[in-house]
Amino acid sequence: MIIKINTPVTVNLLFNHKTRTVNPTALLWEGKKYLITKIGLHHTYRNGRTLLHVFSVETPTLFFRLVLDTDSLHWRVEEISDGEPN
Repeated sequence: MIIKINTPVTVNLLFNHKTRTVNPTALLWEGKKYLITKIGLHHTYRNGRTLLHVFSVETPTLFFRLVLDTDSLHWRVEEISDGEPN
C-alpha cells in the first residue's frame, strides 16, 4: 500500500568523487534505521527557484520516495510503500 506523507527524515549520503555520483545509503525514520539496498529513479525538478532531488529507494522491507531540498539541504519522505496493492 502506498502512503503519501510529508515528514522530515535523516539520510546518510555517499558521494563518489571518481564516478561523480551521489547515493543515499541509509535513512533514519521514526526512530528506526533502514539500510538502502537499491536506488531506483533519481530525478530533479524546480519549485520556484528551489532545486529538489527525488530518489526512489528500496530497503529490505519498504520503498521510500525521498526528496532533498537544495536550498535548505533538508530531506523529507514523500511516500512509503510496503509493495502490497492498495
